[in-house]
Amino acid sequence: MNKKTTFKNAFNSGEFVVYPAHGVGQVSDISKQKIGGAELELIVVNFDKDKMTLRIPLNKAESVGLRKISETSTMNEALNVLKGKAKTRKIMWSRRAQEYENKINSGNPVAIAEVVRDLHRRENLSEQSYSERQIYEQALDRLANEYAICNNMSSGDATKQLLNILSAETIEAAE
Repeated sequence: MNKKTTFKNAFNSGEFVVYPAHGVGQVSDISKQKIGGAELELIVVNFDKDKMTLRIPLNKAESVGLRKISETSTMNEALNVLKGKAKTRKIMWSRRAQEYENKINSGNPVAIAEVVRDLHRRENLSEQSYSERQIYEQALDRLANEYAICNNMSSGDATKQLLNILSAETIEAAE
C-alpha cells in the first residue's frame, strides 16, 4: 500500500509526463471513477497534439511505463547519441523497423535518439522509403517534445536544435 501512496503523489495535475506508447502528455486530473462495479483511481492524461485523453489506473501506471519528464542528464546523454555515427545493421528492413518501433515505444529518450540518429538522412544521401520516413518522423517528434518540455521551449525550436545537432552545425546556447 505504501508504494501506491508514494506513486500517487508522484504525479500532480498540470505536470507533463511521458506515456511510452504515445509520448508527452499532460496530467489533467487524478480522480476516482466507478468502472464495472469497481472504484478505480485514475490518472487522466491529455495528449493535445493527438486530441486524445488517456485514463490510466493508478495501480497500473508504473507497469505501463508512465513516467515524469527525463532529467537534464538523460537528455544530454540522448543528445550525445545524436552526435554519434549512425549504426545500421545489415538485416532485413522489416526486422530493423520492428526494433526501431520497440525503441520508440520504450519511451527511453536515449533509445529514441538512436533511432533518430540511425534514420537521419543528410541531403547528399539516398532517399528514404515511406516507412523509414514515418518511423524517423515519429522518433524525432517524440524526442523533440520531451526535449522541449525539459528545456522549456517550443516543440518547433526543439526540433530545429535536434536537426542542427544531426547536421553537425553549431548550436547557439539558448539562455
